[in-house]
Amino acid sequence: MLKDLTARCQGKPLFVSDELPHYSTVLGELFHQLVSPEPTGQPGRPRNPARVIDEDLHYATVHKTREGGKVVKVERKVVYGTELDIVTRLEKSPSKTINTAYVERSNLDWRLWDAHLARKAPTVARSMRWLKAKFAICVACYNLIRPHETLSRGEDRIFRPRTPAMAAKVVDRRWSFSELLTYPALCQ
Repeated sequence: MLKDLTARCQGKPLFVSDELPHYSTVLGELFHQLVSPEPTGQPGRPRNPARVIDEDLHYATVHKTREGGKVVKVERKVVYGTELDIVTRLEKSPSKTINTAYVERSNLDWRLWDAHLARKAPTVARSMRWLKAKFAICVACYNLIRPHETLSRGEDRIFRPRTPAMAAKVVDRRWSFSELLTYPALCQ
């Protein structure tokens, strides 16, 4: 997933996740340079090149401490990059703090819109092909059709419907379901 995401991005995005260690490992594998050590002049096999993580990689984690089912403490940790670099990047984003709120909200929406993605659901996805197709429609609706409250209210607090695709300047207006379902690239 991360390899696909980074191939589509211009530059490196700011990565924020929970503390699952696999993210750090994969990001380190995707964004590094191999630096060969200086020859020692000694006989024997040369040392292996060292992996140096790219300086412009910014990755932070969020740790939530829960008591009685409620979050009582949130700790943020910078894994790659510096705190100053991450704060600078956050100033240009809708969120002003390191958090996982956007991805958690997206995951909740996907689980609500598709019973096959819900936790502990009695449904069974019988075909991965159809599950992927249905999920692609959900993602397209989320990004192209459904206006989002936080994107639609300007500083004057007047509601002007905007979708994530409009905010990213991918499209200039909200799509209809008819346009989405008849778009040629999606019908292949």
